[in-house]
Amino acid sequence: MSEKISVRFLGAAGTVTGSKYLIETGNKKILVDCGLFQGLKELRLLNWQPLPFDVSSLDYVLLTHGHLDHVGYLPLLIKQGFKGLIHCTGPTVEITKLILKDSAKIQEEDAERANKHQYSKHHPAKPLYTTEEAEKVFSHLQGEQADQWIVLDKEVSFRFQYAGHILGAVSIELKINGKLLVFSGDLGRPEDPLLFPPSKPKQADILFVESTYGARIHKKDPSLLLMNAINSAIDRDGVIIIPSFAVERTQLIMYHIWELSMKKLIPEVPVYMDSPMGSEVLSLFKRNHPWHKLDQNMLDELFNKIKLITKPEQTYRLAQDHSPKIIIAASGMATGGRVLTYFEHFLGDEKATVLLVGFQGEGTRGRALLDGAQEIKMRGKFWTVRAKIELMEGLSAHADQTELIGWLGELEYAPERIFIVHGEKEGAQGLKKSISETYGYECIIPQLNEIFEL
Repeated sequence: MSEKISVRFLGAAGTVTGSKYLIETGNKKILVDCGLFQGLKELRLLNWQPLPFDVSSLDYVLLTHGHLDHVGYLPLLIKQGFKGLIHCTGPTVEITKLILKDSAKIQEEDAERANKHQYSKHHPAKPLYTTEEAEKVFSHLQGEQADQWIVLDKEVSFRFQYAGHILGAVSIELKINGKLLVFSGDLGRPEDPLLFPPSKPKQADILFVESTYGARIHKKDPSLLLMNAINSAIDRDGVIIIPSFAVERTQLIMYHIWELSMKKLIPEVPVYMDSPMGSEVLSLFKRNHPWHKLDQNMLDELFNKIKLITKPEQTYRLAQDHSPKIIIAASGMATGGRVLTYFEHFLGDEKATVLLVGFQGEGTRGRALLDGAQEIKMRGKFWTVRAKIELMEGLSAHADQTELIGWLGELEYAPERIFIVHGEKEGAQGLKKSISETYGYECIIPQLNEIFEL
């Protein structure tokens, strides 16, 4: 009789962020992803809580990719006693280091600002973790090749499969006592200009599939939408602010802007990327050619078009200049980072435009702007919104409903169970209905902390 396996959904269940799936057998504990919650306050407060199991007994951590909602809790995992290896792809090792250092720095700066201006309820305000604590994760990161089975012990092996989405992103095939568990991770798009199509699973006994856009179909020509938005903003003699994730999404926007400029479909205006990770991301693309489509010449042209802003004093100077320009700045959901400085200067400017180019989670400033908020709270104050707010659909790095359904299309048999994760209610229910109608598979939408025997 095979040993029992259970899964506990510690994140990305009923919500998009905080990805953490605890797989337990009789004598093994495996954590798939280890992300931070973002957005709603009740979710963010969970980041301050210890995990509800003995972290020192955890055997392995497997990561799908390096975004904050998949790796941002790692410093706290180490702090709570994890001593093992964190397995991921080579690019994810590099991205995780960048993301964690950036996250820690933002938290330290936010805490320092809150204490200086006394707008926090906590005295003193503290970062969730420090740069020093983030750096303690680095020695645990173990880079692995994709498309190769890695044997961890006689009971457990895994294989990474290309997932698109960002550099180094993978789905995970995990074999435990002969049972095959497949985690989609965040799936990219089949026709992404920068990345290759995601690999499709052939077999899965238990399947975990993301549903960020499980109820949506992306528009086909994001470049045309971007062109119209840029031209409209420049016609008003305004500044364009694009909150964006620093890895991949920013590069995709840069690619489209470069292409539109080369075709002379938009006017020549300065384009800035304001992220402490800017130059590191350039190097990351150059070092990881097998993971993306761009050749060296294209990369050089792309990044020569963009002016990198790396220092806070450069940010403040740029924010005071209201001449037409395009500014791409972290973070993608406007939860923190450099984009808030630009918001302080331009949200009240009727000539300015804010382009939202990715998923905006519940409770984030990006979602509030998308929903038509007339004021938003930042750094202890309320700021009036007069700028034009636009959503650029089709620039997402996530597969839409049709593409998610297509990803399931090569399965050779029906999985025993399909868990729909990493989605809000609408996305999860929309994907569940579509899978049922297309394949006849029944799906489960788990809730936070729910446990299932597999």
